[in-house]
Amino acid sequence: MESADKTTLRDWTAFEEYVDQVMKEDHIVGAAVAIANGKEVLYAKGFGVKNVASGEPVTPGTIFGCASVSKSFTAVAITQLADQSKLSVDDPVVKHIPEFRLIGEEDMDDVKVRHLLSHTTGLPPMRRREDVTGFEKHVEYLATEQYELLGEPGEYFSYANDAFLLNGFIIQRLSGQLYRRYMTGHVLDAIGMNRSTYNLEELQKLSDVSTPYVYNKKTGQHEEKPWPVLGTYEVGGGVRSCVVDLMKYGQVYLNGGVAAGGQGIVSRKGLEKMRRPVYQVGRKTHYCLGLQVTPGYAGKGITLVEHGGGQPGVSSNFGFVPEEGITVAVLTNVTGVPAGAIWLAAVNTAVGLPLDTKRSVETEWNAPPEHLAKLAGAYVSAEDGNIAILMEDGALKLKMADEEFPLKASDERTLFFEAMGQQQVLRFYFDEKKDADKPWAVLAHSRMHRRAGQ
Repeated sequence: MESADKTTLRDWTAFEEYVDQVMKEDHIVGAAVAIANGKEVLYAKGFGVKNVASGEPVTPGTIFGCASVSKSFTAVAITQLADQSKLSVDDPVVKHIPEFRLIGEEDMDDVKVRHLLSHTTGLPPMRRREDVTGFEKHVEYLATEQYELLGEPGEYFSYANDAFLLNGFIIQRLSGQLYRRYMTGHVLDAIGMNRSTYNLEELQKLSDVSTPYVYNKKTGQHEEKPWPVLGTYEVGGGVRSCVVDLMKYGQVYLNGGVAAGGQGIVSRKGLEKMRRPVYQVGRKTHYCLGLQVTPGYAGKGITLVEHGGGQPGVSSNFGFVPEEGITVAVLTNVTGVPAGAIWLAAVNTAVGLPLDTKRSVETEWNAPPEHLAKLAGAYVSAEDGNIAILMEDGALKLKMADEEFPLKASDERTLFFEAMGQQQVLRFYFDEKKDADKPWAVLAHSRMHRRAGQ
């Protein structure tokens, strides 16, 4: 591999043609992309427009939502407190939130802070309650809502925003500051991210701000959406920023915890813990603490460290390649579009790999029809919606949100399909004690969906 300094010498024509094609095919109104090394921005470009009506072009300074890219910011704040010996990620959550309870968990000491950060508490996807104000009330919600835990802490991975947001409660209690105020002062401002905010009122006062959209496939029109208020969910999705500011954030990772301006943000040791694998979520990818890693990418000695995000009017992806010394960010203003595919194409271009290189590739297994029939069924999730896997003419297809996708098997527990410019994987879980013939759940879109009736 060549050094990141070669990035400025790359021919970005093919990448930009690819972005234009994706934007057209996936109805993306506006997008911004940036790449930096530890000292400077190497590439930054806006694509499309920030508002359909005005036609104003996107710039590298245009502000978008970051959605779940925000989770790594919270993980940085937890790491800051760990650096100060105010906590350990191996602390029981009840050490800092004594009133915390999960229904069905007999020993709350088993639920650690690292489980909150890595979505491995055992909490299933929950009914989203943005109307709940205050962390205390959200703790009460977790103690009273009806649900069945997936398993013991650390046994399963499933995206759990309702557990992740408790990291914000811990930050608030240990710092003595409101979560948002701590994050603004100790992370955003400390890094020099002057066009980044958690505050919607502040957002309205800033210039060069994108408009959020959802594309209505039935009408063929983009529908303008208000910026989501989020409530306590801002802990996992509340940062609004631009790709230039995200380059400043990425430089903290590249420079061992020190911002480009020389301000120490977090320890090098703490950053290493953040990207240490916790749970395998893909063929080659592991979830960590607010980040996910893919080591040995493309058969090379490099690691992809990243996180994506999605909200009404937001699709995003941010990450870095430590061995190459580059950070990359992609922000868009449309829900459910392939920001992750654009991000990977930008990484590939920056490090000199073919544009279409993938994180991993599933290969089709000639599955017996009787085995495929076992996987068919309805699977439910309180947050991400329900999915159906249907068996027709000896083949499986996925039906979700008025869309259908043909499915292929890559092994006895894995199906895959093509969408969002990438292979999407479904991972099935069997319980030998209850019913070895049929799976009790499937991991789809990073969330566990239980088989209906289980």
